Amino acid sequence: MLTRPLAPAPSTGPGPSLLFSLSTWTWSGPGPGGQDLAHILLAYPPGRTSHDTPTAVEARMRHIGASLGPLVGIHDAIPDLDGCLRVIGNRVLLKFGGSRYGLRLPAHPGWTDLVTRWGQAVLILALDPLPQSATAGRLDIYLDAARVADRLLFGLARTP
Repeated sequence: MLTRPLAPAPSTGPGPSLLFSLSTWTWSGPGPGGQDLAHILLAYPPGRTSHDTPTAVEARMRHIGASLGPLVGIHDAIPDLDGCLRVIGNRVLLKFGGSRYGLRLPAHPGWTDLVTRWGQAVLILALDPLPQSATAGRLDIYLDAARVADRLLFGLARTP
């Protein structure tokens, strides 16, 4: 009796075009205990296509969040997202469950050192659009407004 290999299950994680379209930022900042922690912000840029309605953008971002693990709002205990960060030399890659693709994060030596030292980074996923060209001041305003409106999801991305 001949048997055929099972076809691989279709990927449920984000595809390369969605990952490539993301706006990403990394920075170091104080954690709850006062020590410096690495931070990652993922957002979708506004108005790339006519299909980029607020509802569609939020759905894409929730899909990305679901592929990383259980992300939560500001008032919940931040869950561990074990093994989704990979440090390879001076590069840091964010891996997504159900996808064979990862996202290379913008990194500078101090930020990469924090990820390497602590084995983690605070992951912030924005549900509303934000252009990649946003300056540090614009990011602060955006994050403050999104936090008040409960439009951010959080997780603690960890290295394996």
